[in-house]
Amino acid sequence: AQRMSSTAADELAFFFARGDLQRLKELLDCAADPNAVNSYGRTPIQVMMLGSPRVAELLLFFFSDPNRPDPRTGCLPAHDFFFSGFLETLAVLHRAGARLFFFYGSGRLPLDVAAGGPHGFFFWFLS
Repeated sequence: AQRMSSTAADELAFFFARGDLQRLKELLDCAADPNAVNSYGRTPIQVMMLGSPRVAELLLFFFSDPNRPDPRTGCLPAHDFFFSGFLETLAVLHRAGARLFFFYGSGRLPLDVAAGGPHGFFFWFLS
């Protein structure tokens, strides 16, 4: 894929954050880079609408990297879905090879947080 300008990457990230599937498919069909870095250093999978498994599936179909760490926190995309409580979207990422057992910025695994956090059902999913 061609390198996108920061403005184009920001536009792509905007549509992924909104979950606009039709516009996203159009952009990706026209060779938009699913791993384009926006002006905040984040890729579409890092800013996408968390509760939308269909958006995640679309990104992964176009080879978005599910294991790129957030430049600020060190968290992987799967950690964001885990912390936000979106099990269905997390399962989509997991099936595509997203790493669930990876220490994030604070040196903890998602499983460490699941055991005592508000999304206890994730403990079952991860264990």
